[in-house]
Amino acid sequence: MKLKSLIRHETFLALLLVVVLIVLSFQSDRFFTVDNLLNQGRLMTEIGLIAIAMTFVIATGGIDLSVGSILGLTAILTGVFWQNVGLPLPVAATAAIAAGTFAGFVNGVIITRFRVPPLIATLATLALYRGLAEGISQARSVRGYPEWFYVLGQKDVLGVPTQLWVLLFAAVVASVILAYTTWGRTVYAVGSNEVASRFSGLSVEKTKLALYTASGFAAAVAAVIFVSRVSTTRSDMGTGIELDAITAVVLGGTSIFGGRGTVIGTIIGLCLIQALKNGLSLAGIKGDGTIMLIGAVLILAILASNLFERSGTRT
Repeated sequence: MKLKSLIRHETFLALLLVVVLIVLSFQSDRFFTVDNLLNQGRLMTEIGLIAIAMTFVIATGGIDLSVGSILGLTAILTGVFWQNVGLPLPVAATAAIAAGTFAGFVNGVIITRFRVPPLIATLATLALYRGLAEGISQARSVRGYPEWFYVLGQKDVLGVPTQLWVLLFAAVVASVILAYTTWGRTVYAVGSNEVASRFSGLSVEKTKLALYTASGFAAAVAAVIFVSRVSTTRSDMGTGIELDAITAVVLGGTSIFGGRGTVIGTIIGLCLIQALKNGLSLAGIKGDGTIMLIGAVLILAILASNLFERSGTRT
């Protein structure tokens, strides 16, 4: 059996996560507690949902920089539909999610129909959707949501944060789809060789359109959870979250050139980043130091993964 089949990026990352958890537990007695770990799960849910969808997008060789702006736009629309338009809150949230999903669909149309590179297309819509959010909000926030709405972002189910159940469900479903279905194999094929996929009769454009639409949907759902967690809406919600999601995906082993990646790797990468942020904060290390260390870990993980792959190739 080849070494590359025994040593995988996800295995190395999981071991690194265990080491980090052990080290950080010695830095603060508050870190490795059930309450703190569950709270970190609560905090990373929005990024996690976006990162799961981003795994599919990047596995095709694409990227979606607009997810943070879609999150902000959906958050504002949730408040506006409820408070200004007068829709019942469940209907308002559903309509806002539909709008966020449509924003992702627009990204897909621009990329597939007009052949605009994903980086350029989603960079443009990043500005467009953020501008829409700011224009609609007029720098005003929406507060005063009913108590039941906070169940999604602030309460627990069976002792586990509600939104963490949502993240776990999404991760399991996405893992099965990407690893065990024909559509998942199509995603890998498109990322590996788009031209060959077309000649093989695979629906490249439809796959990409579906993925960018799903990315918009994930960001929109994350927005409603975000609003429930922080009890307000602002147009700047989600600013920079796309970078956190992309970092988790790349750290998890998904190739930016496409053709490789797993949801479980993304989740482990996300947990590693969140553990570092929380543990270093509890240890009294300032934000700049945390960012530098996360960058160093990202470089280390990528170099180690490449080393293992080369070793496996020679074996």
